[in-house]
Amino acid sequence: MRFPGRVWLRAAAADLAIGVLAAVGQAPLNLWPLALAGFGLVLWRVAAAATSREAFLRGWRSGTGYFAAFLSWIVQPFFVEPEIYGWMAPFALVALAGGLGLFWAAAGWLARRLRGGPVALALALSAAELLRGHVLTGFPWALPGHLWLSTPLVQVASLTGAYGLTALTLLSLAVPLAAGWRGLIVPALVLAGTGGWSWHRLSLPEPAPRAALVRIVQPDIPQSLKWDRATAEANLDTLLRLTALPGAPDLTIWPETAVPYLIAPGEAIPAAISAAAGGRAIVVGYQRDAGAQAWNSLALIGPGGTIGPNYDKNHLVPFGEYIPAGDLVWRWTGIGAFASQAGAGYVAGSGRQAMDLGPLLGRAAPLICYESIFPEEVATAPRADWILLVTNDAWFGTLTGPYQHFDLARLRAIEQGLPVLRAANTGISAVIDARGRIAPAADGRPARLGMGVRGVIDAGLPGALTAPPYARIGDLPLAVLLLAGLAAFALRARGRRSA
Repeated sequence: MRFPGRVWLRAAAADLAIGVLAAVGQAPLNLWPLALAGFGLVLWRVAAAATSREAFLRGWRSGTGYFAAFLSWIVQPFFVEPEIYGWMAPFALVALAGGLGLFWAAAGWLARRLRGGPVALALALSAAELLRGHVLTGFPWALPGHLWLSTPLVQVASLTGAYGLTALTLLSLAVPLAAGWRGLIVPALVLAGTGGWSWHRLSLPEPAPRAALVRIVQPDIPQSLKWDRATAEANLDTLLRLTALPGAPDLTIWPETAVPYLIAPGEAIPAAISAAAGGRAIVVGYQRDAGAQAWNSLALIGPGGTIGPNYDKNHLVPFGEYIPAGDLVWRWTGIGAFASQAGAGYVAGSGRQAMDLGPLLGRAAPLICYESIFPEEVATAPRADWILLVTNDAWFGTLTGPYQHFDLARLRAIEQGLPVLRAANTGISAVIDARGRIAPAADGRPARLGMGVRGVIDAGLPGALTAPPYARIGDLPLAVLLLAGLAAFALRARGRRSA
């Protein structure tokens, strides 16, 4: 005798398991062959559902397993102050994974309604992932196309971007499922084309570097001590000591919210920072305030402690840096955003802008932490010469989150053809060239500091490439193609119903 509950549990466990399998292709595991098998199983199983409801459930369960495994680091911020936030950790992971899984569920439901099999599902899932990057401020972390970041084939992102890589991956898996062995011609052609383009791009001459020496400071301050008043002076002394190490860099970069005090032009702390840098340019992450409002900012500190120009973070982390109706929640509960040290949360900046650092250093496109996961956040007009990224990955723990976040910085370099200078509080700091590779430091070693390392990177500033196609056209052509493909399946399904 069969028990329906047991059958349902086995089905749910299978869907969750293949979702987890699809997640192992991402950093730090980078087991992309297993991830491809996982995505193939997701497409096969969801497309085989007998009803739209079952396709919805299979998609949701697979997506929930995928996002729960991929984004397990999301519990880490809740344990920085466990006495306040610790109880939220399991609920946050379940809610985030289940919520994001709804995008996969909707794709499964739509594909089944269109009766388009694995190919329609691949189109719908690609469209769902594109929407996931934009709906409710967006969250394009954990895209299926990210699994190629550990391979040379990721260079294709200069043509397609991450969303395009996702569509190529899913369609290459779906066509053989729909057409049998004859359909293998599609992934073979995609592999040949992407491999050829990647080889071509990596074989091109390196662009001329700028005649500048930069220093990236990684202080390795645990998040639990970062805003501790008892350790604030020691934390600042660590940053000043690292900045003042021998050498004469043209630019020094500190991580996100590195300065543990509020500062103003001409005060002792900006003057001390400038003195440690020998009066040369230094960009620091700090909290800027004006009365009841505060911003997560970075600024150029000049000789004597002058401050400016500055950039205010534009794309804030929901619940991390601001809370919807945050002032009300703050007054009622006293609970504010994790990262903000000013009441309920930070205020968003006024928009994208490049920082002009003079003829030697050129124009930098500033990004603060979370902003680097969004392809569209990099673009500035006119085009920048390089990307300046400051972050505090101590929030993400040490197991998976920082490695995934670092890979996304590499992806932005490939998409834009611009080098990235990444300064992280606890790691990973690096100089990334315009093709997403670690550049050499001044001493010839890779310009990279790993997790939990205190030190500096002294390196040259790599040159920029000519803007690749993706940097010029973005995701609009992909969106049009996905909609056209789904519309074609919709017309075919309508014709079948009317026949």
